[in-house]
Amino acid sequence: MTQANARPVIAVLGAGKIGEALLSGLLHGGRQADELLFTERSASRSAQLTETYGIASAGVPAAAKKADVLVVAVKPQDIEPLLDELAPAVRGDTLIVSLCAGLPTALFERRLPAGTPVVRVMPNTPMLVGEAMSAISPGKHASGAHLATVEELLAVVGKVVRVPESQQDAVTALSGSGPAYFFFLVEAMIDAGILLGLPRAVAEKLIIQSAVGAATMLAETGEHPVILREAVTSPAGTTIMAIRELENHGVRAALLAAIEAARDRSRELGRVHEAD
Repeated sequence: MTQANARPVIAVLGAGKIGEALLSGLLHGGRQADELLFTERSASRSAQLTETYGIASAGVPAAAKKADVLVVAVKPQDIEPLLDELAPAVRGDTLIVSLCAGLPTALFERRLPAGTPVVRVMPNTPMLVGEAMSAISPGKHASGAHLATVEELLAVVGKVVRVPESQQDAVTALSGSGPAYFFFLVEAMIDAGILLGLPRAVAEKLIIQSAVGAATMLAETGEHPVILREAVTSPAGTTIMAIRELENHGVRAALLAAIEAARDRSRELGRVHEAD
């Protein structure tokens, strides 16, 4: 810590949508602007974020020297130049929190000072509305206290679970990419409403609220989705006819194959950065 008994200074390296959402969430969760920093390559965006949130920007070396927690939120393809800047500046006791899809903790441990604690996180875009699902995994040098720190940080923007790092590629495919699957389904259902003669605005309102309501029922009742689906499915009714068509068209199998493909791509991203 920068001061005895002080809260850690947190720097977000890469203030894109996810990085900005985390900064905003931390402020709303009670952090002070002077406890936060961010790095951003675009000067205009950097100025905009400082004006909006009152948080100072810094270069990567300066942020590394000042912060106790570094949240790495750059695209995976941008990680190598960032690590080149970070390695000479970071302290060995600084907690590294990686939000980079597919990148293993071993990459950071290999490139940063020996013993650097690293926690890998797979968040998702509902962080933008405070409803993220984030899965966290410790690296070799991360302790239970480090995991608790990361849980506290991420709790302000959604829910958090701990998983072994070996499961992170599956998490990436399921919840990291998961919002896109729901958006895809909602898009198709809205199109169906238009095909059936409804105005787009009406179809959107019907489907979006149905999605919100269904998700709330899943979260609040604790019932298995099969039970909730069967409660809507009357014998020889409209719903069972629709379900039959979904099964005939292989929707369930397509979802399984899609999520497996996303898992495989996540593995590929990680292999690019494996040690020789």
